[in-house]
Parts: sequence; structure tokens; C-alpha cells
Amino acid sequence: MNPQAFKPQKRVFIIGQASVVGQQERMGPIGDAFDISEKDDFGMDTWEKAEAEMQRLALGCAMSKAGLREGDIDCMLAGDLINQCISSNFGLLDYNIPYLGLYGACSTCAEGMLLGSLLCGGGTGVTRCAAVTSSHYCSAERQFRFPLEYGGQRTPTAQWTVTGSGAFLLSSIPEDAFRNTGAFIPEIVECMPGCAVDRGISDVNNMGAAMAPSAVNTLKRYFESGHSPEEFDWIVTGDLGSEGSAILIDLMHAEGYNIQRNHRDCGKIIYNSEATDKHAGGSGCGCSAVVMAANILTNIMKGTVRDILFLGTGALMNPMSLNQKQSIPGIAHLVKITAAEKSEIEVGQ
Repeated sequence: MNPQAFKPQKRVFIIGQASVVGQQERMGPIGDAFDISEKDDFGMDTWEKAEAEMQRLALGCAMSKAGLREGDIDCMLAGDLINQCISSNFGLLDYNIPYLGLYGACSTCAEGMLLGSLLCGGGTGVTRCAAVTSSHYCSAERQFRFPLEYGGQRTPTAQWTVTGSGAFLLSSIPEDAFRNTGAFIPEIVECMPGCAVDRGISDVNNMGAAMAPSAVNTLKRYFESGHSPEEFDWIVTGDLGSEGSAILIDLMHAEGYNIQRNHRDCGKIIYNSEATDKHAGGSGCGCSAVVMAANILTNIMKGTVRDILFLGTGALMNPMSLNQKQSIPGIAHLVKITAAEKSEIEVGQ
């Protein structure tokens, strides 16, 4: 297997981002950092419409913060957890921007960044693109588990699907780096697509255990390409939660890598799990998206951290595969993001 990471041919910057969340997320440790927080129905009459509205709000907010309009963006990449990605399809319908639908389960945020950086930085003619994703606790429960009215009990290893949407604007135009208000600009310098990994986990209430082996696979491949954990301030996983994070650290230690010092997990960051009964933490496409937009990238823009690895982790299953008692493969896409100094960016080329 080729362990080599892909590098954009041109410099690609994250020039704007936005986060939209529900009430439970607003009450969490980073609640004040989110751009928009509303009641979970977002004024809609179904949960699926509410999730679509979150995507519409997130992209609109990101565009407003970056000072861009629809015509300035060449394409948008978006996905969610609901069948045929209807939250993305309907939520972004009003935007007159070419649309590419994605499905990577909870890895969709990283997948969108990865593909967007290669599109913008690959000489394709695309210079700006948007990566958008979302999840909603109520729509996910209806599709993957039971309707809320059923009142089912959750196991200690279960995670809580985040009600949230994150949008990111990527650009290979050097001048665009100055649209971002931070002292530094987040730059995507390297990425590595994940391989699907199946270790026979079939418990839908333990997504962390299903996804952790895929994170190990991607990290090991990346480190074998010439990097080490010590190079990075943070190694951020998408939503392994407390259960999956512990498994990841143990499995990486068995492979000869110590990531305990600099590992962070979005599923552990977003909630105060003990106080709010969120069990193993947060999950869902929106989990890593809103934490990246509101917290991780903000720290990069301030210069608090300079180099991070972001691994979006996803469980590749659907209700039919679960009903047929199939196991749950995991996948983890990697994006390396650095804090670029604006004074070193050459404009006018």
C-alpha cells in the first residue's frame, strides 16, 4: 500500500468558516464560540427540514464572514447522514453554486476539506470552493435507531449525535488569505484519504470501537510517509468519543506511537458528557464540523497551535446493513493544517 500523502500544487487556505448548533451544543464547554444557535427545530415542521436549514445558515454565515457571494464560489461539496443526503440537497438548493454530494458518514467534514483542497490546489480551474456538512440528533435517531417517542435506553458506550452544521470556504487565491480576520490563516498543506477498515464490530451503540482501527490505519500510513506524532501540536479526531479515543491511544501505542499527549477528540470537546448525560460523547457529521469551525481553527488563527492533523472518522453503515447483521467498517480521512503567517503570503501572482 502506498503510504504517500497528497499535497495541493498551490497553497490552499481556509478563508472562512461558520458553525450552527442546537440547544444542547450551546450548553457545552465551547457553546459561546458557535456562530448561530437556535432551538432544535430551527422553525421547521420536520427534523430533516431543520437539518437542511442548518446547512443553509452555515454556508450563508461563512460567505458573509468572508465577504463572498454565490458567484465567487466555483463549487460546493456537501453531505450528511440522512438517506441520499437530503439535508445537503435541500439545504443548499437556494444557492446557485455547482454542487457535489458526498457521503463519508462522520468523516464527511474531513472528506470535503480533502477534496476541496485538491480541487482548489490542483490546477483544475477551481479557485474557491465550499465544504459543508451537518447532522441532527432527531433525524439521525429516526433513521438509525428509534423515533424519539419510543424512549429507548442508551448504553454507556453510545454517543449523542450532534445537532450542528459547519461550513468552510477554501481558496487558492493568495489575496483571499486576508479575508480571514485572524493573525494567522489556516492552510491545508497535505492530506491522505482513508482506507475502509473492518474489524468485525457490529454494535451500533459503540461507534468509537468501529472507527478507531481506521484512524490507526490512516495515522500509521501517514507517519510511515516520513512524519512523527511529535511534529504536531494537536492530533484531532472527529468523533471517536471517550470509548474510541481510549482504543485509538492503546492501538497506536501497540504500533509504537505515543499520541496521548497531543490527541484531542471533537466528540469529547463538544459536550460536558457527565453533566449532560451524553455517555461516550458526541458524534455525527456535524460534530467535527462545528468543533473545527468554532474551536480548532480559531486556535490556529490565533497562533495558539501551529500544526495539527485532523482525522475525520466515519462508520460506513446504514439501517439495512445493520438489520442484516453486517459488521461496521470505519474510515478516517486525514488533513494536515498549519498556521500560515500572512506576511509570508505572496500576492499578485
